[in-house]
Amino acid sequence: MSASGGWHAANQTEQTAWKRAAAEAAVREIPDGATVGLGTGTTAEQMLHALAGRLQAGLQIRGVATSERTQALASSLGVLMASLDEVDHLDLSFDGADEVTLPTLNLLKGRGGALLREKLVAASSRYRIILVDVTKIVPTLGVGTVIPVEVETFGWRHTAARLAAPGCRIVRRALAPATASAQEAAPFLSDGGHYILDLIYDSPPDIPTLAARIKATTGVVEHGLFLGMTERVYIGGPDGVRYADRAR
Repeated sequence: MSASGGWHAANQTEQTAWKRAAAEAAVREIPDGATVGLGTGTTAEQMLHALAGRLQAGLQIRGVATSERTQALASSLGVLMASLDEVDHLDLSFDGADEVTLPTLNLLKGRGGALLREKLVAASSRYRIILVDVTKIVPTLGVGTVIPVEVETFGWRHTAARLAAPGCRIVRRALAPATASAQEAAPFLSDGGHYILDLIYDSPPDIPTLAARIKATTGVVEHGLFLGMTERVYIGGPDGVRYADRAR
């Protein structure tokens, strides 16, 4: 749907309803006895609440969380949890995304700071499902937004310098703005104890080339570009829920 269709003006209540609808449609696909990767973020939390309804109806699964926050919420909702190292594979995984392109189903993720664990779970999953509202569908990834990169805290300024490129601004993610008493804001730390560097480009980068360059940079743990790592996307919007499968 184009901007002229009006969905870019959707308010938060509408977007939440669209996410919930996508989550409810997707969890109907979970087979009994499956081992399931559980994502992080507001859409993933909608999925967990929808999943709780199926658990109450008798569904039995085992979950693997992509963050401590998801681990706590899933456990409180009655999901039997395991660590990634306790399972041989995941039958499927569910997560949200900050941006999605069609029909490639390439993703930009990591605004919630869980991108490393999200990618590890995705890489261990046989079938990967993404849940979004229609505002997350974009023609090109990384335009007018940040591309998150998880880096080692040791020597992070040097890592940032290696990532630097013309037309790219790099900001270390912070917990909150600096104050008069704290001239430098406390840095955000991922569950793995890493910093997140947010890369902001003046013009659209070549995504495949950028992903390879970032991954090859010493000091980088992982980046938020998920290319070729999704089989299906459920998209909630004003006209209901539709899904898109990756073009083969």
